[in-house]
Amino acid sequence: MSNKANLLVFVICMCLLFFSSVHATAKEGAAMHIISTAFENNEIIPKKYTCDGQNVSPPLNWAGVPAGAKSITIICDDPDAPMGTWIHWVIYGISPDAASLPENVPPQKEVLRGAKQGINDFKKIGYGGPCPPKGPAHRYFFKIYALDIELNLPAGASKKDVEKAMQGHILAEGQLVGKYGR
Repeated sequence: MSNKANLLVFVICMCLLFFSSVHATAKEGAAMHIISTAFENNEIIPKKYTCDGQNVSPPLNWAGVPAGAKSITIICDDPDAPMGTWIHWVIYGISPDAASLPENVPPQKEVLRGAKQGINDFKKIGYGGPCPPKGPAHRYFFKIYALDIELNLPAGASKKDVEKAMQGHILAEGQLVGKYGR
């Protein structure tokens, strides 16, 4: 083969590698947008949504659910907890047609037309608001995932079980970060 032919084959191979990696990246983590009317990204979570207030879940709204999504999962955790990441909320099996969760999702195993809630690190079903020790504010990550499957998990699943079941099935994701300190 001539140098030109070798160069052409090389360029074609590089293009194929580039476009196949772009496709894989889009499947595993295209962007979704998640917001709350209760607080802005990287701002303070109002007391109402914490253990110092009414301890109810904040309202959440999202956009960017890709075609082909079969379900939505939301996980809220605090990576700043003294004993490692603290799980505040695990909710999965949300309809891909939904674009929001209302304030004060009840602490029941099944809610909102079949969505299931997992166990949090307070050892309860549903949302458990920020409740950090005295000191600097902690960060609370509300992470949303659009999945290409419905998770075959019973209500009360752990974050670990949900994350394991989601592996290889995330079409898009996003996050909202709130802060709270005492």
